Amino acid sequence: MLALTLALLGCAQKTDVDALTARVVALEEKVVTLEKRPAGPAGQVAADPVKEEAAGVLMKEASELLKVNDYAAAKPKLEQLIKDYGDTKAGKAADRQYKEVGLIGTPAAAIEAASWYQGKGDYSAAPVTLMVFWEIWCPHCKKEMPELAEREAELKKKGIQIVGFTKVTKSATDEKVAEFIKEHKIKYPMAKEKDGSMSKAFNVSGIPAAALVKDGKVIWRGHPGRLDEETLAKLTGS
Repeated sequence: MLALTLALLGCAQKTDVDALTARVVALEEKVVTLEKRPAGPAGQVAADPVKEEAAGVLMKEASELLKVNDYAAAKPKLEQLIKDYGDTKAGKAADRQYKEVGLIGTPAAAIEAASWYQGKGDYSAAPVTLMVFWEIWCPHCKKEMPELAEREAELKKKGIQIVGFTKVTKSATDEKVAEFIKEHKIKYPMAKEKDGSMSKAFNVSGIPAAALVKDGKVIWRGHPGRLDEETLAKLTGS
């Protein structure tokens, strides 16, 4: 390629040829360097393993803090992940968690629904409302929703009501949702979202997802499986 290029230059000045030669050599060296790096999915260059490891350590620290609901300490770590390691796996995950943490202390969006499969959600119905987002095709959701149904009576005694939301996506249908509710004897209010507005309002990007609302504000946001009795007691004071 280089020889052909030089031949085509014909009567070009020697300085021009030298400059072009230097550029071609530099490009060839760059190609060799890139070819030595491992390829990622679809031929993409794999991320720097050292950077990925550093981001992973930081994410682990942030996750441990989130488990104990220490948002003040977790937030700056998530910010650092997004700023310094945004192109890593941990950095991308941090962006989602940062949006969830950002909801804490903000006014809760008004409850809206296209329709209700049963009951009707209203924040005023209980001191604390546990909002749960799910889909019938989601394996983890199909586990969490019945478990919440089993806990509902005990939660009610503590002043906590459950309200479920589904967008009815992919293979889901209203009929399948209704059958699931009946089969698992779910008694709490269940809504079909209106244009996914509730999911958007609560920054839901993965399911199952949940949020606790008290006194009109979001006091917690995360995976419903993390809400054990001790955590609920600390968050709600019940």
